[in-house]
Amino acid sequence: MGKSTFVEAFGLHALEQGKQGCRAGGGPVLERWVAARSWVTRPAWSACRAITQSAFIRPSPSGGELGGVARRTRDVITLVEAAGYDLVIVETVGVGQSETAVAALTDMFLLLLAPGAGDSLQGVKRGIMELADLILVNKADGALAETARHVVSDHRAALSLVRPHESFWTPRVEACSALTGDGLDSVWSVVGAYFEAATEHLAKKRRAQSASALRDEVVRLATARLHADPQRKALMTRLEGELSAGNISLRNAARRALDGN
Repeated sequence: MGKSTFVEAFGLHALEQGKQGCRAGGGPVLERWVAARSWVTRPAWSACRAITQSAFIRPSPSGGELGGVARRTRDVITLVEAAGYDLVIVETVGVGQSETAVAALTDMFLLLLAPGAGDSLQGVKRGIMELADLILVNKADGALAETARHVVSDHRAALSLVRPHESFWTPRVEACSALTGDGLDSVWSVVGAYFEAATEHLAKKRRAQSASALRDEVVRLATARLHADPQRKALMTRLEGELSAGNISLRNAARRALDGN
């Protein structure tokens, strides 16, 4: 969908507005290094502070984690916020409709689409679109400009049938071109409008996200401890055999695994 190009263009635009930015998320290290080098060489950097002061790019391969982000992305966000970065962009690995985990990590969830890729039909689907605060149709330039306008129109119509997931915000659909820079000013304005509307709600949203993260972490640690205990591992193997043979129900097997007998 042109994610890396968009993140680069939007990041530079933010730097020009006087923001300090951090880019975190899943994906190939080489891709991030190329992006980092292009950020350094772009003319916009001559008007910014040194790269080590203005931006930090942190590649975080997902390591097989579902949801499009790495397991410790939340920790990275907390760390760079404490370091003073006031804009953190979390880029997912790009696997489509399953990338909803990032919505539980961020203040604002942006869904990036490309015209001519069948995305006009995605507007009627539940899931990732219902979580988006802003839907952007990228590559709205050249031969794809007209197609992009149709995709925007389709998604605006689809969103009108979906109840907003935030009480303070109605999700928007915009077009832009990361290649030419067209529309980036509008994107920045929408992002600003979102955070202005969310001012009194972000603290509550973050508390809810922290509570959810705690539950997820407890499950991860409990599972890790279960597999690290030799006796529990042997028990799991026996229970799996009993379950496969139809000698025990799934629920009872799970209870025995947790009880250790």
